[in-house]
Amino acid sequence: MSWPEPVERVSEVLRVAAIAGRIEEFPEGTPTARDAAKAVGCELSQIVKSLVFVCDGAFVFALTPGDRRADDKAIAEAVGAEQIRVATAEEVVHATGFEPGGVAPFPQRAVTQTLIDRSFFAWPEVWIGAGTDRHMAALPPADLARLTRARPIDLASRG
Repeated sequence: MSWPEPVERVSEVLRVAAIAGRIEEFPEGTPTARDAAKAVGCELSQIVKSLVFVCDGAFVFALTPGDRRADDKAIAEAVGAEQIRVATAEEVVHATGFEPGGVAPFPQRAVTQTLIDRSFFAWPEVWIGAGTDRHMAALPPADLARLTRARPIDLASRG
């Protein structure tokens, strides 16, 4: 089976790392965490939002549960940044190589650090964006953390 080019990049990382992840296509689309959970048939907290922040000029990934909001203060503190803001759509493409709505947490381009919310480790499997707004990949959270060299922290708040 041949995937669109952005999905193929994600697939290659999984293949090379010998990770038993699986990529699936959802024709109805998965552009939001809620859409993704509905399409996949999982809990919203199993959906990984791959959010890009600009922290003192550097790109930082915050892998946040679909049912929570990223806590700017916790992220800034974790990376030792004084200034933090959400990346623009253009910056997301530059930092990740993926369009918003289909951002995968790997392979990384210009991301300097990755943080992952500790809550993911309660699940046997989590779902990440896999390159387009119709593709998702499932993998164990420990493998996700290893592939992205993510540091586990409490980075999300309810609401």
